[in-house]
Amino acid sequence: MSSRSNDQGRAYEYITLITLHSEISKKRKATIKQNSSLLAAKDAWGNIDRNLQNTLSLSAKSIVPTIFELEPLILEDDGDEVELFIQKDQKGEDGDVRDILIVRSGIEWEIGLSMKHNHFAVKHSRLSPLIDFGEKWFGYKCSDSYWSKTKPIFNKLEKYKALGTLWSEVPKKQEDIYVPILNAFIEEINSAYSAHKDIPAKMTGYLLGEYDFYKVISIDNEKTTRVNVFNLYGTLNQSGKVKKPKRIIPQIPLPTRIVSLGFKPKSKTTVELYMDNGWQFSFRIHSADSYVENSLKFDIQIIGMPATIVTINCRWK
Repeated sequence: MSSRSNDQGRAYEYITLITLHSEISKKRKATIKQNSSLLAAKDAWGNIDRNLQNTLSLSAKSIVPTIFELEPLILEDDGDEVELFIQKDQKGEDGDVRDILIVRSGIEWEIGLSMKHNHFAVKHSRLSPLIDFGEKWFGYKCSDSYWSKTKPIFNKLEKYKALGTLWSEVPKKQEDIYVPILNAFIEEINSAYSAHKDIPAKMTGYLLGEYDFYKVISIDNEKTTRVNVFNLYGTLNQSGKVKKPKRIIPQIPLPTRIVSLGFKPKSKTTVELYMDNGWQFSFRIHSADSYVENSLKFDIQIIGMPATIVTINCRWK
């Protein structure tokens, strides 16, 4: 992600946090936790122009009624306090994709929002000679076969890096680098799946995180904010003592089978994964940098979701 996109993402987190706090405070006591992530987001907000600030403010305001309707525990005043804060980026690496948390510690309750500004990517995981993606993604170490197939490719990248080579100068990079790396990636997942049938659920848990969350995507050109509800573990949409959610969100079934895993037709850079229960992901590999590094990055996106995942489009006013 570019520094500009990163700034815009942080700014979106900031104004959403401020907007939620303002609206909650009209109904009950709420505080914002001060931390380094809040300061970084506030700085990012100050670095964007006024027009974008207005756009992001409209986007943030549009989701508030929906979140309140789905989560009555936010406004239930039981004498305790609601705390809001922005999580550190490191949490995403640790399996928690939520950017903003809304917490009531008195009843040990929390919900989280994953904020996206004009993009739909799930993760940007890397492959490298130092990253055992099998262990990281689904808990089983990559095989010797995977390492033997990828080592010559990473060695080649290391030589290019030492020479200060630009990616644009690398000949046949798709055929000589991307395709063999992706073939090794495909073969490793299929091999691991043949031995461990829990891989579909574990890998989905890695890609989407270990906690339930609301995925909030600002689509500026449509003047719409999309909310996808990922209630994978059944912790969202709880009733309060008096109020129930205005809309019931079902728990989403995780996949149990890999149906197919292979290259996207006519592509040398993208692999598609199809699983049961409606789960589909794409993995597009790319360099991510102008100069060659000894690693490659995935742009991972959801291309198909279970029909039971609730999607709400919030129009801006």
